[in-house]
Amino acid sequence: MQQAIVNLSFRQYIDDNSVGSFEQSVLYASYNEFLLKSQAYNPGMKCSTFSEMVATDIRANSLHYKCGFPVSPYIDSLKNRIPVLSDNGGNPIKFINRQFHIVESDVTDITKHKIAITYMTDIMTLVDNIGDYLVLSYGNKAESILSWQTELIDTFLLKVVPGLSVCNYSAVTMLLQKCS
Repeated sequence: MQQAIVNLSFRQYIDDNSVGSFEQSVLYASYNEFLLKSQAYNPGMKCSTFSEMVATDIRANSLHYKCGFPVSPYIDSLKNRIPVLSDNGGNPIKFINRQFHIVESDVTDITKHKIAITYMTDIMTLVDNIGDYLVLSYGNKAESILSWQTELIDTFLLKVVPGLSVCNYSAVTMLLQKCS
């Protein structure tokens, strides 16, 4: 396997079936904001769903951004730990950035409100993969991996699950070629 420097992303979907207190708080806060802010893009209440509003007025896409504000305190309370993604040892994976997205909503029915939060990690070193697991290390360990010295680096196993993506990738050998 080619070692690489990567950033991962994980997309968490939240809807009426989500049961955790974090998920429920985010769902209700974003729905209430959606009801309030969507009025500007829905004069006369001609549309009931988010997708109808966007089709009618492209500016309704700003609701992704606007409805993310009231959920920020809940996401900040996570202390940069992805709430539903842990390594093989049970340690939460850390994120440095997040993005809020309305998948769909309806001004008449909260059960149709579905959102997604995409969490993005800092740089990690992809050391190897073992079946459905990635062997990773936080930070850029390219020099340690390719050095002539035997140096142990801290690693962890992360199972590849739905919603997990490699969003940036740079092969370690490519990094060294750029430096020489």
